[in-house]
Amino acid sequence: MAKIILKNDIEIFYTDLGHGKPVILIHGWPLSHKAWEPQVAALTEAGFRVIAYDRRGFGKSSAPSEDYDYDSFAADLNELINRLDLSDVTLVGFSMGGGEVVRYLTRYGNKRIAKAALVASIIPSIKQTDVNPEGVPQKVLDDIIASIKKDRPAFLTGFGKNFYNYSEQAKSVSPEQLHYDWSIAVNASPLATIGAAKAWMDTDFTEEAKKIGVPTLIIHGDADQTVPIQTSGDKAAKLIPGSIYKVYKNAPHGLNITHRDQLNTDLIEFLKS
Repeated sequence: MAKIILKNDIEIFYTDLGHGKPVILIHGWPLSHKAWEPQVAALTEAGFRVIAYDRRGFGKSSAPSEDYDYDSFAADLNELINRLDLSDVTLVGFSMGGGEVVRYLTRYGNKRIAKAALVASIIPSIKQTDVNPEGVPQKVLDDIIASIKKDRPAFLTGFGKNFYNYSEQAKSVSPEQLHYDWSIAVNASPLATIGAAKAWMDTDFTEEAKKIGVPTLIIHGDADQTVPIQTSGDKAAKLIPGSIYKVYKNAPHGLNITHRDQLNTDLIEFLKS
């Protein structure tokens, strides 16, 4: 892995593989760039330069004591793009990573960005409000934070199963995949795990989504129990001008693993279009 060093000596680690037009993969919560393993392989083989990085506080990146908000996350992404002097970039955000995509585009513009993809994304908002009655009630969000604080490893075990709609009767992924994800998530910074969770819980991207000015692919599973499609994909597709919307039947949140071939095919087709 390589790294860039930001102010306050914060290090952002990334992988940079392949050649061709650049694609930046932005991982979901509470994982790292390793969650993109099937996509990195497929996209590099398809002739793209694939850059996947660890969000601050996750993977090998530095874990400061504060600044786990979308302005900071988008600033980190901007630094990565500028330091590598990238252009004609496609940004691909998974789950909370969709927030970086939208915040980057609305704050820094699309001069260096050609396209965007939102995969099982939180866009436009998670929390239940008067204008988002289908969202997650505040009590449920508060309970998530309380569970993380009480027993983070145990919470991550349950979260990982829900991520894939996994049960003993419906083993959507292998137990080894669950353990692999857990091992990544449990090694994230506890402060970052909570701080990033509050960011995706509390940030409303509704107005920002309306301003996206690049071709955008939206992919969501209709069986997503982590980020229900009714509050995310369905709404994002209506908000983002000219977006392409693909719904994966019976797909859970972690569709980048369970539906890897379908996702890889759709991403490559979008990138080449």
